[in-house]
Amino acid sequence: MLIKIYPENPNPKAIQEVVEVLKSGGIIIYPTDTIYGLGCDITNHRAIERICRLRGIKPEKANFSFICSDLSHISEFVKPMDTSLFRLLKKSLPGPYTFIMNATKNVPRLLSSKKNTVGIRIPDNEIILEIVRQLGNPILTTSIKDDDEILEYSTDPELIHEKYEESVDLVIDGGYGGNIASTVIDCSNGEFEIVRQGKGDISDLIEQ
Repeated sequence: MLIKIYPENPNPKAIQEVVEVLKSGGIIIYPTDTIYGLGCDITNHRAIERICRLRGIKPEKANFSFICSDLSHISEFVKPMDTSLFRLLKKSLPGPYTFIMNATKNVPRLLSSKKNTVGIRIPDNEIILEIVRQLGNPILTTSIKDDDEILEYSTDPELIHEKYEESVDLVIDGGYGGNIASTVIDCSNGEFEIVRQGKGDISDLIEQ
């Protein structure tokens, strides 16, 4: 199923339709402020396992991130932050960043690495943020890769739907997506280490 939702003013009825799919254990493809993502409710283990099969990843080796709605939502899933980390998150979110932080027991085992860390995102995209708010739980996020030799990620939601309509329960058309993933910053050891440079430029936000 392909559903059109406009990011400027997401239709509440359409958002609720997506939320019902997630509550029933469905998996969806959705826009973010970077690339299109594949995800589900992080509390539904069967849905996570479906995504692992779709991506060809063993659940015990998966290292997914998930999307929260705001900073207070993040605090439920990560250990207490020091002042410098909190300031960095406040400056940069919502935005095109993934922060790796130390996870609490609220994070499902399928989502936390052996180091008990987890990647957290708050994208600057009102569609997915409103879905998370209405769902009440974070949404797992992993990227939609493209078979094209030039484009690393799929950007056209209609083509994404054609490719994945038999594999997922719903694809959201939120307009063309980007082709540059988020910048990943590891904050788990008390310092800020850029693991992957993506769309977001974090250098001027990190206090020296």
